[in-house]
Amino acid sequence: MKMKLVVVQFFIISLLLSSSLFMLSNADSSPCNGKCNARCSKAGRQDRCLKYCNICCEKCDDHCVPSGTYGNKDECPCYRDMKNSKGEPKCP
Repeated sequence: MKMKLVVVQFFIISLLLSSSLFMLSNADSSPCNGKCNARCSKAGRQDRCLKYCNICCEKCDDHCVPSGTYGNKDECPCYRDMKNSKGEPKCP
């Protein structure tokens, strides 16, 4: 009986530790995630907006993302000046 109790306690502790580590590993560690979530909050294609916003933000040395959900790109020249292969603005 005592052995079963020890096994159950070990199992519960293992589950708690593994879930805590999983949550820590999935935390928003990039300074860009929160900024891009705000920037793309009203986008029609949120997955695409977040993808390109994060790419642009990570490439900029200051991790700058313009404020608001549209426009204001003059706040972040690096973000503003990135172009895609067609010469169009890359960053949302």
